[in-house]
Amino acid sequence: MIDVIAHRGLHTTERENTLSAFRAAVALGVDGVELDVRRTQDGVLVVHHDSVIGPLVIAQSARSALPEYVPTLAEALDSLEGARVNVEIKNGRGAAESYDETGDLARQVLSNVDESGWSERASISCFDLATCALVRSLNREITVAWLLWDVAVGDALVQAHVLGFNAVNPHFSTVDAEVVARARDLQLDVNVWTVNRAEDLERMSDAHVSAVITDDPALARAVVTRSSPTGTGR
Repeated sequence: MIDVIAHRGLHTTERENTLSAFRAAVALGVDGVELDVRRTQDGVLVVHHDSVIGPLVIAQSARSALPEYVPTLAEALDSLEGARVNVEIKNGRGAAESYDETGDLARQVLSNVDESGWSERASISCFDLATCALVRSLNREITVAWLLWDVAVGDALVQAHVLGFNAVNPHFSTVDAEVVARARDLQLDVNVWTVNRAEDLERMSDAHVSAVITDDPALARAVVTRSSPTGTGR
């Protein structure tokens, strides 16, 4: 069966990466929710995709200065009971980003996930390979998925296998049945992002990916169910 993961919650009707979006996704019956984690200047883990909110740079702002709709990671996890969660650690080197060289961000995320009782239902992902490798070294049991961009998928599969990751999360346009078969040979799941059109969802279903990360989970659930060999889907 192919899992349907709501990208930043159900944000077709709610503001993305908010408690209302997460609860709406769970109510819809998705298999999981993807969310983005950053750290404020005063060390609080909050859920937001972009590094800035209006004039505020999250890494340079106190938690109290952020809008009320921005939840903490702990609050987000509390809202997701009944689903799994893909926690993307935002640790990049781009403009307005604050790259953590020390590994403290990854350690704090793992500690928060563990303290919230989510270690067995969470996967940790990041575009930064070093962050993924650190997460794996710190916790041998939690699911680790390397987000892929600007890297050859074939090479990434080998690296992910050698480093002991559980999955790769590439853009759907780089994936076909051959990629999935090679990943399975290396004991890796393939979770594709961000798949929003029916024809692309059908192609990913035909390729037998492990999960689709989507902005339209209602459509994805309908397509995955229709494309399922048993007609039941998830």
